[in-house]
Amino acid sequence: MTALRTAMVYLGLAEDDKRYDEYDEYYDEYDAAGPEVVQEERAAEVTPLRRVPTAPAVREVEVTQMNRITTIHPSTYNDARAIGESFRGNTPVIMNLSDMDDSDAKRLVDFAAGLVFGLHGSIERVTNKVFLLSPEHIEVDAEGGEPQQPRALFNQS
Repeated sequence: MTALRTAMVYLGLAEDDKRYDEYDEYYDEYDAAGPEVVQEERAAEVTPLRRVPTAPAVREVEVTQMNRITTIHPSTYNDARAIGESFRGNTPVIMNLSDMDDSDAKRLVDFAAGLVFGLHGSIERVTNKVFLLSPEHIEVDAEGGEPQQPRALFNQS
């Protein structure tokens, strides 16, 4: 029995069973060659990787002078597409939900909150049912000159 097997039996990792002792003496053809035969080692060929150009993970937003704000008065949730397309074009959007019932208005605010989160913008409540969606490069000063709070998820409560 080898020293390793003896240690395993002592630690309880193996059983002290004599019928497996013959496997400790097993050797393969490589071992049979003996230490006097030196195997020639050769390095495997390495295939070079081709670098495929990829788009940058962070996109640079071109900061230009703001010359347009879009006002949208949605009547159904299907008007969310117009809001999303305008906001994706880096245009601030005023979303007036006064023509919608409360359940659809809440769904649309949830959509807008996800939209501004995904595009690193901000959303602010102007009145009870009017919201301003600002792209990343637009800073909005609150009334009274209060410092702007850090951007976070919009809480509807």
